[in-house]
Order: sequence, then C-alpha cells, then structure tokens
Amino acid sequence: MALTGLFLILFLIVHVGLNATIWAMDDGKMFEAGAHFMGNNIIPRILEIGLFVGFILHIVQGLMLELQNRNKRKQGYKVAMGNKGSKWYSRSMGILGSLILIFLVVHLADFWIPNRSNQGWLLGEEISLYDKMYEVFQYEWVVILYIVGCISLAWHLLHGFQSAFRTFGVSNKRYLSILNCIGIGFSVIVPLTFIMMPLSFYFGWV
Repeated sequence: MALTGLFLILFLIVHVGLNATIWAMDDGKMFEAGAHFMGNNIIPRILEIGLFVGFILHIVQGLMLELQNRNKRKQGYKVAMGNKGSKWYSRSMGILGSLILIFLVVHLADFWIPNRSNQGWLLGEEISLYDKMYEVFQYEWVVILYIVGCISLAWHLLHGFQSAFRTFGVSNKRYLSILNCIGIGFSVIVPLTFIMMPLSFYFGWV
C-alpha cells in the first residue's frame, strides 16, 4: 500500500507539473507540446501501463485493508476517542479513496479515453487536450465535481504521505517532523493547483 502510494505521489508531481503549463499564456502551445510528448513517446507509454497497475493495486489493497479493519473489530468502542486517537481523515481513508475513485473514472472518461481513442494506431489523429479542457470545464457541475475530487485527494494525501514513510520504518522524530511538514505542503499545493485548473478555464483566466 505504501509503495503504490509513493509511486502515485510521483505521478502526481509529473501530472501537476505538465498541467501547470496551461498558465504559460501561449494559448496552450507548451501544454500541447508536453501532452504530445507524453502521448507519443514510448517511455511514457510504458510507464502509463505501470501507472494503471499502480492505481489498481492501490485501490484493491485499500479495499482489502478497509475490510480487514472492519472485520477485526465487530463492535465499536463504547466511548469514541475522536481526534484524540487519530485524525478523522485517517479514519476515513476508505470514504476518501472511494470519492477519488469516482473522480478518477470521470477524469479518464473526460480526457484519457477521448485522447487515446483518437491517436495514431486507430484514427491517425490527435485531439487538442487544451481545447478539450476548455470544453469540459464550461459546465458548472463538472467544475464542482473536480473541486470535490481534489479536496478528497488533499485529505487522502494528508494521511497517506507521512503514513507511507512510517510503513517503511521511518521512526526518527526529527525526520518524521520534516516529512510531516513536506506532506502538509504537498497535500495543499498539489490539489489546490489541480483545483485552479478547471476554475481557470471556467472563469476565462487562461
């Protein structure tokens, strides 16, 4: 779970970095160049397979852990500890993960599937993902859905980031403190950047 989580965190870094080029104020030329490279270069395409494997493993492992945790204790505590025992988001990873999964399915349907179904080996053409983003993010309900998905991702990362390193055996208080600060920053900056993307297209900031 920790290994696939860290792998997906690396993916988020690449994904948010590429998508942030929409703010280059060049009518999407830099973004389109990056998207074309990622979609037509053999190395990113091979890594894409690993990405899907990572997503599937992380989802399956998350569901298994949630079921195991529920089965181990049939009866809850008589007095709820609340945040004294653990933060609410660490106790709600299953719910947050499910919300992110719904968001991921919609996201793939909006962008990945239309792009891949129109590439070289099928129809011999490539769609403009920049124009597609502009088209998709004109709908208010889609923008709201993406915001909810990104907020869920933020809470999911807030627990998952530092938890992954603990799983790998990091126990030094100084290192954990540093990792916790990095994790909080990452959990805020990355989802917030993703949120700003649909808002930028919806309000015409790009």
